Amino acid sequence: MDPVLIQDTKSQIDLACQTATDFTKRYYESLDRRRHLMSRLYMDSAILVWNGNGTSGKEEIQKFLSSLPTCDHIIITLDSQKVLDSAVSNKLAYLIQTGGTVKYNGKTPRHFQQNFMITAEDDKWKIVSDCFRFQEPVPP
Repeated sequence: MDPVLIQDTKSQIDLACQTATDFTKRYYESLDRRRHLMSRLYMDSAILVWNGNGTSGKEEIQKFLSSLPTCDHIIITLDSQKVLDSAVSNKLAYLIQTGGTVKYNGKTPRHFQQNFMITAEDDKWKIVSDCFRFQEPVPP
């Protein structure tokens, strides 16, 4: 394999990982401590699916997230990959997957998984699509 191609691929992977780390840190700190600012992280036409319930538009998403109880997230897993240019009209976009635990109002922590698609808008990362799901054990 061409060494230049290998280095370019490695650089793209490193950038995807760093972007995911920076973005998720900002997202979960905002959700846990500055929830009133969450709409700033979403595109105007963003979609949120939360445990199978959907809403769209950053203002509706802001209302929904503001209605959730106080929470604290701990991220255990994080992964990211660049979305193919041809799939997003040559805009830079990443698919980010997180997993961890969330504790609402001091209750027992619950496991969750969350997937984001983000893209750059006005030199800031914005969420295009957000899917959150509690992870329950599968019965035997």
